[in-house]
Amino acid sequence: MDQLYFAVAIAEACVALLLLPRIARGPSVSDRIVALNTASTQAALAVLFYAAGADRAIYLDVAIWLVSFSYLGAIVWARFLERGLI
Repeated sequence: MDQLYFAVAIAEACVALLLLPRIARGPSVSDRIVALNTASTQAALAVLFYAAGADRAIYLDVAIWLVSFSYLGAIVWARFLERGLI
């Protein structure tokens, strides 16, 4: 079962890497923000599956912090875009 968790963690990391071109050259700033938020969510899922496969609970905290800051960062960027500061 551990092999399955590691395989899913690698697959999630690959999905996050596939989003890098969208982050780098998205047609608009809002597309880049959505891609960055999605990539960080995929990275957090990769960390969660790695934590399950390695049987390490400490990595769960890392994944929770990663998702929390990703969500807050997306909200801050959205507020900047709404105000027209960017």
